[in-house]
Amino acid sequence: MGASAPTRRVRVCYFNTWAGGLEDAAAYVARARSIDLAPLVTNPADAALMAKARLDCDWYAENTRVFSAMRHDGIEFLPAWVSGIAGIADVGRAPLAEGEERWFVTMGHQPQALGPVAGKAFELLRRRGIRHLFYAFDEASRFMPSFNAIAPHLDVLVHDEAPLAGEGRALLRPGCLAVHRSWVANVPAFDVPFNEAPEERILFLGSQLGMTPHRERQISFLKRTFGERFVAIHDHSVGVAERPALRRFKVGLCPEGRKFTTEAMARTHTDRPFWSGCCGLMPVSEDSRPGGRLEELHREGLVVRYPHADLEALAEACERALGATTGERRRVYDHFNRHETVGTVVADLIRAAA
Repeated sequence: MGASAPTRRVRVCYFNTWAGGLEDAAAYVARARSIDLAPLVTNPADAALMAKARLDCDWYAENTRVFSAMRHDGIEFLPAWVSGIAGIADVGRAPLAEGEERWFVTMGHQPQALGPVAGKAFELLRRRGIRHLFYAFDEASRFMPSFNAIAPHLDVLVHDEAPLAGEGRALLRPGCLAVHRSWVANVPAFDVPFNEAPEERILFLGSQLGMTPHRERQISFLKRTFGERFVAIHDHSVGVAERPALRRFKVGLCPEGRKFTTEAMARTHTDRPFWSGCCGLMPVSEDSRPGGRLEELHREGLVVRYPHADLEALAEACERALGATTGERRRVYDHFNRHETVGTVVADLIRAAA
């Protein structure tokens, strides 16, 4: 037998605009929920804005926690780092550990926070041997102004299911690994224990942005149909710290993207079905548009879907999800934790981009 391939030593630095200078990811996560956000928002006197800022800061801190907990055969992940704008130069200047391979990971539209210097910052890091993974999960190549500036410096690009914009695609290096995949859950795999005996109830996980007349009709109908078996959360979102407690519910009814006009957002604009599955809830979602990841999961029996605006079909889908056996829910839980978390996806892609 031949000798096994040497283990790669990889350190990830996650770019998080809520962070400041370069620091250890675990230390940042430990203090994230106590960060004073008032100096970081436009109007700290606006209570609603501050609440949304807290949700957003915690969401990105959870990404940081996920990246600090990544595991993969053949890779030794060194302690992860996190950096805001102030620490980017230090990502390239910091000494390398023996055999260290360093990756700079960005998500969403956060590279846009660098403004006109985004391309130069990415180029500088690349010249210093830093590799780049950009998990856009939406239409960044079509709508993020800085995409074309950073595209030539990417090693891995995760984009939505729709084709990349032609100009941005042409700017990618020949060796860039580009994959089409949108939302997944930003939770460490199997972080939330499986609940063998959840309450026989349906939890609606929505937001103020999704409270259209169509959604309000659905909620009213479900309240009449299921009574106390239906619970709705739609003020904005659920805080990261509260998500594990949702495992007490059996079914997670998650919003769809029909109200969005862009093709990708109309398909899978939300991560709620993914972290619902990771928490052990049976995900139910409307068939907002053909195509996309949710439809694939539906065909595999991992998401229950129903036709748009069909209230009777919605009730039937919820009843079907409530009737799921422990074995069926366990299959959903195992699949989402093994394949639909951001840490798993990123670790697989870093492994593939050897």
